[in-house]
Amino acid sequence: MRKICLTVVGMYLVLLHAFSQDSTRGNSLYKPQKLKLDEVNLVSSYYNQTAGKSAVMGGRPDSKGIGNVTDLANGIDLKFVSWDLHQRKNSLTAGIGVDYHTAASQAYVDSNGKSRNNGLRVYPTLDWTIENEKKGTEFGIGAYYSAEHNYYHSIGLNTSFSKKTNNNGEFGVKLTGYFDQIKMIRPSEFSSTDSVKTISSTDSVVYVTTASGRTTAIVYNNGQVVSKARTQLPSKARDTYTAEFSFSQVINTRMQASIVMDLVYQSGFLGLPFHRVFLNDGKDTVENLPSQRFKLPIGFRLNYFLGDNIILRAYYRFYIDNWGLKSHTASLEVPVKITPFFSLSPFYRYYVQTAVNYFAAYEQHTAQEKYYTSNYALAAFTAQSFGMGVRIAPPKGLLLKSLSMLELRYSHYMQTTDLTSDIISLNLKFK
Repeated sequence: MRKICLTVVGMYLVLLHAFSQDSTRGNSLYKPQKLKLDEVNLVSSYYNQTAGKSAVMGGRPDSKGIGNVTDLANGIDLKFVSWDLHQRKNSLTAGIGVDYHTAASQAYVDSNGKSRNNGLRVYPTLDWTIENEKKGTEFGIGAYYSAEHNYYHSIGLNTSFSKKTNNNGEFGVKLTGYFDQIKMIRPSEFSSTDSVKTISSTDSVVYVTTASGRTTAIVYNNGQVVSKARTQLPSKARDTYTAEFSFSQVINTRMQASIVMDLVYQSGFLGLPFHRVFLNDGKDTVENLPSQRFKLPIGFRLNYFLGDNIILRAYYRFYIDNWGLKSHTASLEVPVKITPFFSLSPFYRYYVQTAVNYFAAYEQHTAQEKYYTSNYALAAFTAQSFGMGVRIAPPKGLLLKSLSMLELRYSHYMQTTDLTSDIISLNLKFK
């Protein structure tokens, strides 16, 4: 894993160095432009969720099953642009995001509710694209890293290619791989317990695991604690490979359409080790899911320009996987241009899914089953969301000349599993 990271970093440094130089090769009179900062995007959002039946508590319906969540996310993207000797546009985008969340159910990784209930996620990204306008082609590569303080680390790599057709269409393909390491944080009742304090003649080592992913080894000698040492939990791998194929077409001056199909394959540890399952005999265990999953989502998008000031943006997606989950998504967004520089975008989204084959509610699973989960994200439910976006983009800038666009967006979400949420986001673009 470390070798992959160093290789990617080295590759980008070479590309960055190459873009910043004026080439002297060839007979072209065109002078390439050095890499320079072209655009800055700042994004901030606040998310608040009210829910019950948390996966940490196995879908438990009482107060211990509360799944309330808050999340504050902030991110920045810096886009650098240069032009090479062949008049190709080179773009390098570097970004970093930081999320801070609190989750009520996270405290119950310790069955007494004493675990840490907040977390921090950091995720830098790096993307490079080269666009040839004459040929209508674009090639890109990217790298991604994400780390949550207590339970996982992830590395992502991608490459993409797109080609415009002679009749105002465009075909694209993108290959992505995510390589995750999941820490085996088990609920506290499945960790070794202190059972030797009262036995003076016993020597032992007891391992106690906390929800933060740390394990303390307690060494006893004749019933007395002689030392404590922290060790790291083992991890298990989860790999995700995606091949995305897309095609977009300008049908006429008012209508555009596109289709996107993904082929997704996952392997490794596909559950989470701190998600409980309560069986029908009153005992509890940890969810167990198959080690492979195939996903096939297909999406269709249609944009129609209804006059000069109104756009209809319709979207539909069908999803199916080999775990038995099927879903349908339909959404409509209607941007309305109030002035040439100010627009409102009301939107509505409807979603419905079936349950995976391995889902059952609290105390409904049996000990004889091979696979089981009580995570309501894998249950059957319907959901609706609606909201509004506001976009301001004056040609002379907003407050500051360099602030070219401000977008504010709000969404309210309702799910039939008694989950509701609100999210508000702000996007600032500087040119």
